[in-house]
Amino acid sequence: MASKRGMDSQVEVVQIDGLVVLKMVKHCQEEGAGGTDLVQGVLLGMVVDNRLEITNCFPFPKHSEDEDFDQVSVQYQIEMMRNLRHVNVDHLHVGWYQSSYFGAFINRALLDSQFNYQHSIEESVVLIYDPLRTTQGFLSLRAYRITPEMMKFFKESDFTPENMAKHGINFETILEEIPIVLRNSHLVNALLCELTEKTRKEQKFSSLDLGTSSMLEKNLRQLMECVDEVAMDTNKYLNFQRNNFRQQQSKQQYILKREQENLQRKQRGEPPLPEEDLNKLFKPLPTPQRLDCTLVAGQMDSYCKQICEFASQSLAKLFMAETLHVDQSNSN
Repeated sequence: MASKRGMDSQVEVVQIDGLVVLKMVKHCQEEGAGGTDLVQGVLLGMVVDNRLEITNCFPFPKHSEDEDFDQVSVQYQIEMMRNLRHVNVDHLHVGWYQSSYFGAFINRALLDSQFNYQHSIEESVVLIYDPLRTTQGFLSLRAYRITPEMMKFFKESDFTPENMAKHGINFETILEEIPIVLRNSHLVNALLCELTEKTRKEQKFSSLDLGTSSMLEKNLRQLMECVDEVAMDTNKYLNFQRNNFRQQQSKQQYILKREQENLQRKQRGEPPLPEEDLNKLFKPLPTPQRLDCTLVAGQMDSYCKQICEFASQSLAKLFMAETLHVDQSNSN
């Protein structure tokens, strides 16, 4: 089937080959410094109807501090896609992937990168892979796109509170999550069935591990940091409103004083005072940008959802463990 690039229909599902997931996992393990460093790479594939098929990927190259990362990355991507095309492998660019630790990925850098991708390639997505959460027994892989409303708004680069409220932009309308479907070949499915049969019974209960307190604690700490950032941003906005109110008062007093003086000059038969540009005397205060604060609010929402998910799973495990403990005590 041919790839339909630049299509008008919206991507409704992302289909990822299992080999692509393994490549991303390997990249994070080899270059992620044990789950602390950020790793990124390119996604390749095609679009079929409303389905985005991701069939290959490769990592961004390492670079030194003296090198221009953008220039090195672009040259490397062009060379890689040229080589893949020569060996008849899917080489169409359909997005990028990035590692994320404890779900901390909603920030301005990701938004800028995804905007550039979608501006150039409409169907582009960003895959967020959390290696630390995956080690706890949950494959954390999500696909995101910038909403059409945010794409139009982002081009204006006017992130004042009034403009964001006018366009109805909030943390819920910035990114949209696309469902993910993992696909394997028949040979891989047969291998997985064989490995499942060989798995020892005691290994099948690893998902009942109660050691999730560290993940909950880390998410709560990061949530507290986000709350502090929102509080600081709120104080800045309140200071702006206070200073703007004072400036408006000073401007009204100055205008009233000039009107009174012109009235007195008119009574004495003198010409009125020359007109003055009030914007030069009272320079407008720069309006604080609200995009960063909105992104922090979106990150807080993501943390809250993760905490609810972990808490519900932990409570279910604790109730099961309590029942087993009671049964064991009664039997003794």
